[in-house]
Formats: sequence, C-alpha cells, structure tokens
Amino acid sequence: MKIFNTMTRTKEEFVPADPNEVKIYACGPTVYNYIHIGNARPLCVFDVLRRYLEYRGYNVKFVQNFTDVDDKIINRAIEENSTFKEISEKYINEFWTDAHGLNFKDATVHPKATENIDEIIDIISSLVEKGYAYAVNGDVYFRTLKFNEYGKLSHQPIDDLQSGARIAVGEQKEDPLDFALWKAAKEGEPYWESPWGKGRPGWHIECSAMNRKYLGNTIDIHCGGQDLIFPHHENEIAQSECANGCTFSRYWMHNGYINVDNVKMSKSLGNFKTVREIAEKYGYEVIRYFLISSHYRSPINYNLEIIEQCQAALDRLYTCRESLDFAVKNADDSIADDENLISKINSHRQQFIDAMDDDLNTADGIAAVFDLVKDINTLILDKKVSKNVCTTAADLFDELCAVLGILYNRKSNDIDSEIEDLIEQRQQARKNKDWATADKIRDDLKARGIILKDTPNGVTWTKE
Repeated sequence: MKIFNTMTRTKEEFVPADPNEVKIYACGPTVYNYIHIGNARPLCVFDVLRRYLEYRGYNVKFVQNFTDVDDKIINRAIEENSTFKEISEKYINEFWTDAHGLNFKDATVHPKATENIDEIIDIISSLVEKGYAYAVNGDVYFRTLKFNEYGKLSHQPIDDLQSGARIAVGEQKEDPLDFALWKAAKEGEPYWESPWGKGRPGWHIECSAMNRKYLGNTIDIHCGGQDLIFPHHENEIAQSECANGCTFSRYWMHNGYINVDNVKMSKSLGNFKTVREIAEKYGYEVIRYFLISSHYRSPINYNLEIIEQCQAALDRLYTCRESLDFAVKNADDSIADDENLISKINSHRQQFIDAMDDDLNTADGIAAVFDLVKDINTLILDKKVSKNVCTTAADLFDELCAVLGILYNRKSNDIDSEIEDLIEQRQQARKNKDWATADKIRDDLKARGIILKDTPNGVTWTKE
C-alpha cells in the first residue's frame, strides 16, 4: 500500500514498524457543539483507513481523543450558565449519536484531556528540564526556535512563520513563535494543580501526551484535517520529538477541505452544516457516502444536488443487494457452477484492493463496487446460475461494502418476511388465475412504496 505522506509530500510505500500492528492517532473533536461535516470527513475517511488495514490483516491500534477542556468549551459553559464538564459531556454524547449514525467504529481508546492531566504535566516537566520550555507567572511556553526542524510538516520557512507571529495581550513569551503548553488559571476557570501553579493544558500538548501514553514514543500514522497541519500538528511534532528524542510519527495523512455551494465552509460565513441537521433530512448513510466518494485529499463540494446523487447511488447498491438475497434464496441447486463467472466476479476484489492500495483511493474503490454491481445485474440476476455463484457475488459485495462502511441499513427481517408472504400470496393467486387478488396485492404493496418486478428467476422487490 502507498500513502501520501504530508511530511515528504510524496507517495510512499506504507511499512509499519511492527509487521503485525499499525498504530494510528486521529485528532478528535473539541466538544462544545454538534459536529459539522468538516469534522465528519476525517471521522469517516480514517475510519475507512482503519477498516482497510484490518481487512488486509493488520491489528490496528486506533486512538482518537476528546478535547474536553478548552476556551471554546469554557465560553459555551458561561453562555449556558453551566459548567465546562456538563458542556463537554453533553457534546460527547451528541458526538456518539452522530458518529454511530455515520457507522464509525469506536477507536481502541477514546482518551479525554482531563483524564490525562498527570501525563500532560509529566511531558511538560520533561520539556522544561531539557530547556525546551519555560515558565512565566504560571504559564509555560515552548521555545519554538530551539527546535531546528520547526516548520518541516507545513513546509514553511521559519522566516515566514516569524513574520506572521504576534504576542497577544497578557502573554509573556520570549519569542512570538513560542506557544503555550500550560495556561495559568483565570478567575472562575477550571484548573488543576501543577508545578507552575493552578492551570490547565494547552491544546497541542494534550495530543502529544496521549499519543505517548497509549501508543508509545513513535507511531505509524498521524491523521486529521488539512486545517490541523499548522499549527497543531507542527507543534505536536516539536514538543514530542524534543521530549522523546525520536521521530514522532512516520507517516502523516490529511484530508482536504469541504466547500458548501463552491464556497469554503466557514462559521464566519454562516454556511457550515452540522451532521445532525443533514441527517434529519437525508439520514446518516448518505453523508458517509458523500464524504468517502471522492479521494480524501481532494476538496469536496457539498450541495443538495450532490447529496441526492449520493442517495441515488446508495439506492442502486441496496437494490442490487436485495436482488442478490432473492437470487440466493431462489437459486436452482441442480445448476452447475460456472467457474469462469465465479472468477470474473472475484476479479473485482483485486480491482478494489488496487484502488485502496493507491493512497486509500475510495473513489476508485467505490467504482470497483459498481463494476461488481454491473456484472451482478448482467451475469447473474438476468440468468439462471448456481447458488454458489449467487453466494459468491453476495459475499464479495458485503466484503467490499464493509470495508467502506456502507450498506449498514439493510431491511429488517420482520418487514422482509411480511412482504415475501404477500408476494407468495400474489404468486398463488396468479397460478389460480385470480387476477383481481393478484393485482390488489401488487397495488397495496405499491401504495407502501414496494415495487415488484417479475424476472426469469421469480419476483424481486425494491422500495421507492
């Protein structure tokens, strides 16, 4: 497998440090509001990465954090006359509603910043002892210029970074590029005891501490949105490599931005869309499909027309899978296997793997699934073939969709059984030449959104 490494700006062969295990850290949400589709893109993209690596036989240790103390959380608590803890817990619960709706697999560990304060203090203390950090009136800052490789991930010359750096009111930095590791508590703010007084961690240091605690000094892949490259990931590299004395992450993966109606999504423009509001109208699965339907590094554009196209694509996949269920159930056991047909069906597995091995190209991976659908429709559903051929196609279809994390809303068995019973009654009525009863059953099902189709292999049905 090759992945595009943001650090080197090239596609590189992916070789984990341990041939049996892959260690991945994905930056999670700051929990002060519902997640928007910009948050959901890395959630879905790197969930597919994790699923694909597991599909290829790796044990994946996947860590995704919650930033549960932060200026935004504190400000939201003040606005709602609440506490930071109540706000963070509320939106962690809301996150799970959306994440599970998107079919996100829980990470191996979902650590919270507030549950790892000792580890955060420990890594800051190490940086102070080594001269990479300094304390000023309860704040602790990282000496950015002491790390000679600062800017290597974002590929920005240090002179350019210095020209844009400023010291905010109240900060007592040695240099404008220095950034906070620990913030002295202001009146009314949450705090923890530390060697530098009462305070709370800065944003960047929490990820370095939790990376080290749960995955070790060096990980295989660090991933997140493109907006995190600078300063968040750049700062993580600086503080981690100075504290640990070794490479922080061997590969870096970043997904592209989302535009809304061809304009970059931004809260200042008021055009950001929460996952919840889209899901209430279209459901969660179409959002997941939309977010993985393009290559993860490409910018993608959200609008209602595209969402409707994604829904149509999903409908086509569901129709095919439901038809396969029918074909498997009604296949003639006396028909011999067609080995050439089985081989042609299975060829789409390698097509899928080739796409996904090329920098997690989910767009081409989905194309492989639709090529499989085309063959299913033309080679299986319109002909009499063996049960083994039908089962082979169904198993491969499920295998590939599971890697992508789609088609997870299959029809319930109870409803299926009821419809199948009605279809059987209609078939019996037709045999008895009771056309009125047969037509009534068909019309009743159509009124419920169930469309019947007579095929050489029997009757299939789909939902409108």
